[in-house]
This record gives sequence, C-alpha cells and structure tokens, in this order.
Amino acid sequence: MLNILNVILDWIKDILTQCIQDNLNGMFDQINAEVGTIAGTVGLTPAAWNAGVFSMIRALSDNVVVPVAGMILTFVLCYELISMIIDRNNFHDIETFTFFKWIFKCFVAVYFVTHTFDITVAVFELAQRMVERSAGIITGTTAIDFATAAGNIAGQLESMGIGELFGLLVETLLLRLTAPIMSLCVMLVLVGRMIEIYVYCSVGAIPLATMTNREWGQMGQNYLRGLAALGLQGFFIMICVAIYAVLIGEIGSAGNIHAAIWRCAGYTALLCFSLFKTSSVSRSICNAH
Repeated sequence: MLNILNVILDWIKDILTQCIQDNLNGMFDQINAEVGTIAGTVGLTPAAWNAGVFSMIRALSDNVVVPVAGMILTFVLCYELISMIIDRNNFHDIETFTFFKWIFKCFVAVYFVTHTFDITVAVFELAQRMVERSAGIITGTTAIDFATAAGNIAGQLESMGIGELFGLLVETLLLRLTAPIMSLCVMLVLVGRMIEIYVYCSVGAIPLATMTNREWGQMGQNYLRGLAALGLQGFFIMICVAIYAVLIGEIGSAGNIHAAIWRCAGYTALLCFSLFKTSSVSRSICNAH
C-alpha cells in the first residue's frame, strides 16, 4: 500500500516538476527581446524610425499647418506693431528704431514658421546624440538567463515537497501570464513616445508663430520646452535600462528559485513603471506643461 502511495506521489511530483520547468523555459524571452530593442529604438531619429510616417507628417506640416500658422503670424505681428506704437505714449514718442525692431521680429518669426520642421527635427537629432553616447558608455546585458540566475533548477525542484512544488507552479503560471503584459508595456512606452514626437513635429509651426510676441510667446516657449522634454526622455529611458541591466546581473545572488523568480519579475515590473515615469520626469525638469 505504501509503495503504491509513493508511486502516486512521485508521479504527481514528476508532473508538477515538468510543468514548472515548462513554465520557466522561455518565460522571459519576450521581455528580453523587447528590452533588447530599447537602445536601438530610442536611438532612432523620427525619419529613421518610420520613413513613411515621417514623410506624411512633413507633408501635413508644410501643406496644412504652415498656412494656418501664416495667418496666426500675420495677426500676431499686426498686434505686435500696434502694441509697440501705442506703448510709446499713444503715437507721440514714435522712434524709427521701433520699426526696425519690428521688421527684425518679422524676419525671425517668418524664419521660425518656414523652417519649423527642420528646427523640431534638429532638436531630436541633438537628443539622439546623447542617447548614442550613453549607449556607448552603458555596459551589461538586459537579457534574463533564468537557468544561470537560479542555479541548478532540477536539483532544487527534486528536493521540494509536493506542497512547495504546487505553490511554485502557481507562481510560475502567474508570472507567465503577466510577462507578456509587461513586454507590452515596454513596447507602448517606446511607440507612444515616437507617436508623440510625430504629433509635436506636425503642429510646430502654430506655436512657433507666436514666439516674437511677449504675451503670446508663452505658447511657443512651452512648445520648445515640450520638444526638449521629449528628447530628454530618450536619455532617461537609457538610464532606466542601464539600472535594470545592473539589477538583473545581481539576480545570481538569490538564495533559491523562489527569490530568483520574484526578483526577475519585480525588476521587470520596476522597469515598466520607470519607463512610464520618464515622460513626467523630463517634463518636470524642462518645466513643460
């Protein structure tokens, strides 16, 4: 009777062990692939990320947004001229230099509107230089090699009882279900940032049309701060990946398979949270609203 019971327990234990090993195999492969593309994706300029979308956004900016910005610019410059004249004691203290100053503002404003797309792209290309240089300094791999991290998995599973194996099975099932979600979060941050960059580039002529006016210029200034924040976000993403690489490299110090599993999951969840926070941090630093 005891022999039959032991055979059944061994059979159940073998099933649980096999299920756990199947869950562990490739659990973090999708995350490894997504995180591994971060440096390359963040380092791409808007033109290199998707040439088709870039050309469409440029066409929209040149043919749709710039004409509207031209009308706004006309209104702003007329308002600026009237304000400059009225400020001089209601036409009594008009100086010739006032008109030269207004003409210079017109030249600057027209240049901003007609070269908006080049200005916005130049801002992001400057940010990409920071990302490229940081990629050369950052070392370490972000890939999670769970077999190396956890040590002798088969030996650890062999020494566990049925109750502990069942608990570990539940843990691995839960993490296997959440791993694709975390991978999706990483992808959403990267793609969402690029879409936001394209949106910023498409309407840049309108806020820049207000730059030369003291009262309306806050719109253009905030737009430039937003551009700088988007560029700086890429650098912050690289910092998050670098920290993640260091933390992942220390998983080998975990005492057992339970600790290794939850450290892997915890560090990956922390990476996702950090990537989502990079936007608000960069905007806070640049004072962009």
